[in-house]
Amino acid sequence: MKRLFLILLVTGFLLAKGTAALAGERLSGSLTVSGAWAIYPTAVAWAEAFQKKYPGVRIDISAGGAGKGAADAITGLADIGMVSRDPDPAELRKNIQPVYILKDAIFPVISEKNFYLKELSEKGIKRQALADIYIDGTATRWSRIIEAKADKPIHVYTRSDSSGAAASWAAYFGKKQEDLRGVGVYGDPGLLDAVKRDPVGIGYSNFGFVFTREGPVLPGLKVVAIDMNENGKADPDEICETRARAVAAIAAGRYPATRKNYFFIRKNAAPLTGEFIRFVLSEEGARIVDEVGASLPLLPAERDKILKELP
Repeated sequence: MKRLFLILLVTGFLLAKGTAALAGERLSGSLTVSGAWAIYPTAVAWAEAFQKKYPGVRIDISAGGAGKGAADAITGLADIGMVSRDPDPAELRKNIQPVYILKDAIFPVISEKNFYLKELSEKGIKRQALADIYIDGTATRWSRIIEAKADKPIHVYTRSDSSGAAASWAAYFGKKQEDLRGVGVYGDPGLLDAVKRDPVGIGYSNFGFVFTREGPVLPGLKVVAIDMNENGKADPDEICETRARAVAAIAAGRYPATRKNYFFIRKNAAPLTGEFIRFVLSEEGARIVDEVGASLPLLPAERDKILKELP
């Protein structure tokens, strides 16, 4: 009798497993994903892997900035909005559930041809100096930032689109994107190109756009160290001149201008949306984040906690 019970138990388990696998194989439907440039490369890789696993699923992904991702999720134009900043309280009141999926950071950048490259490389730049440039507007010439014989104007670049990078950069100073000063440029690639061509310019951008997959900073650009201890020099642990050093600084909590990236979904989202998010937060999803290299994956404990909170 005991043997028969065990046989039935094992048979039932195998049948249940087979039924679940069959259900997985038949997973079908479509998803639209829209929003942040910072999340876009990783989301494309996630979608490709998910569609390969479930051929009956189609996922359409488009970039256009965090603001577009949030708006599309709220209005129902997208099943998932990619938002590379913290949610606004007003957004949460519109039937939106933010799901934390990635971590990232924003870095100040100048051109390798910048007239003050040597001084900025040696001394870095203090948080208040960045605030004087981007928020207060009191620093309009480089002589306000560093001691140099030649006094040239500061050309400030910011994002023209509703951007998670801009919102997070402004949040570093306790402000909002609309408080940032500068010439507006659309998208991370456009902003970085403008800075690269300007020998007196300064800008900012996402981790995934600043550092190449191979490790160095994008050719033609230089990351300016933030002088966090304000000792007037760029200390070794403040210098993020390679991807590896930036990752280490973010992971250790040393780098100050970090941020969270989210998927915005509606609280009554379709089951397929939940299945895709569970894949994103799986071990396979984390491996894809590392392979793409545009952002940093969450720790296993962080992913487990979020998965338990999903409906």
